[in-house]
Amino acid sequence: MKSDKITVHLDEFDRKILAILGQNGRITFTELAQRVGLSKTPCQQRVKRLQQSGLIIGFRAIVDPAKVGLDHVAFTEVKLSDTREEALRQFNTAVRQIPEVEECHMIASSFDYLLKVRTPDIRRYRIVLGEKISSLPHVASTSTFVAMETILESAR
Repeated sequence: MKSDKITVHLDEFDRKILAILGQNGRITFTELAQRVGLSKTPCQQRVKRLQQSGLIIGFRAIVDPAKVGLDHVAFTEVKLSDTREEALRQFNTAVRQIPEVEECHMIASSFDYLLKVRTPDIRRYRIVLGEKISSLPHVASTSTFVAMETILESAR
């Protein structure tokens, strides 16, 4: 089977750039260059190369979900009735269309997918589960786990 992964050589400067940008994507090139020990132009060129190679896939604002009324988090296990490639493709395409699904992971377990679903409250989650998630292609069953408190969450 052919791999879609392309290996990109990273030196210590590249690794420092990625680490710093991972913490603060709004840092100026001048400050970034100073922190990694390069001048501004070579630093900009490296960032451009890292973007073109696909290692940096974008920059975005990280919004506090609670402050915009989206502090209800549920994790939903999804078991499919069919796990052949075409069924998986159909499910994967359809689940991307549900804005409340923040994350979707294929799992090696007694179920097939784990979804992280963010809604304003449990009532809205029930509607998303009943009308959207349960209607996805090949869904046989679901099971929900509601987060009571978030201790650690990636800002990705």
